[in-house]
Amino acid sequence: MSATSVAAPRLQFCKTPGEFLAVTGDHLAADPVVSTVVTTVAHRLVAQQADGIAQPDRNWWLAVRDASGTVVGAGMRAAPFAPYPPFLLPMPDKAAVALAHALHERGEEVLAVNGAVPAVALCAAELTRLGGGRVQVNQHTRLHELGELACPAAMPGSLELAVEEDVELVMKWFSAFVGDADEQAGRRRGASAHEVPDRAELLRRLRAGQLWFWVDETGERVHLTGANPPSFGVARIGPVYTPPAQRGRGWASNAVAEVSRRIQADGARVCLFTDQANPTSNKIYAALGYRPVVDMANLIIVH
Repeated sequence: MSATSVAAPRLQFCKTPGEFLAVTGDHLAADPVVSTVVTTVAHRLVAQQADGIAQPDRNWWLAVRDASGTVVGAGMRAAPFAPYPPFLLPMPDKAAVALAHALHERGEEVLAVNGAVPAVALCAAELTRLGGGRVQVNQHTRLHELGELACPAAMPGSLELAVEEDVELVMKWFSAFVGDADEQAGRRRGASAHEVPDRAELLRRLRAGQLWFWVDETGERVHLTGANPPSFGVARIGPVYTPPAQRGRGWASNAVAEVSRRIQADGARVCLFTDQANPTSNKIYAALGYRPVVDMANLIIVH
């Protein structure tokens, strides 16, 4: 039997996002669209730590190395919402299984796993083999990258930067976005574990100029689009929210197109996630020029 057939990947846990980025930066930068969630969270938490905001002890960051020491995978457990699911990027199958064993041995309770397929499925399945329960698919998502922007039919109104004074409306719409997204995909409200930023985080995003309204010809705010700052040259759009009474009028298409255009004009690539159970949003983004990159999943472990 060859050495490569028995060589197990090495898991390196990092305690801070800064240490993690120092170890995995080249690997993440080599495929910055696929790594967008991990890199944007890591860079955001590095900035928070610089501002004196402590991170929970439960957080960890993972580099996966092959027999030669090369980083071949990554992940994190840094979700600020229960049940604090790990998020896995693509990694060798053996590494996903080894991670399940490591978490079991560490005594960590893992009730959900998010991220790239098949790593999440392999890790979750091994966790249930070790600790019981069964795996259920909570949500299938798909990451898309914008190629050449195809502008939609122009609608009345314009994009307007949200400011600090808008924080109450932004908080309300962020919360509504999570529940409405579940309903539109045929799930019960609250079924998906998504982060709803607290007031302080939303104020930081507003000060950084990362949230926009679409304002119609009467001056009414009818839509909200956000974007994360670029990490390794890639910015990720989200959330994209239109209140129910304003849907079907083209606000989302126009807002996302304009935010996407601005990001590309600034020299960054742009990506976004869709819920595979929501055909409307998938159709809208495909029409704008977004193309699938990788499938991901949110899995839950039921005992």
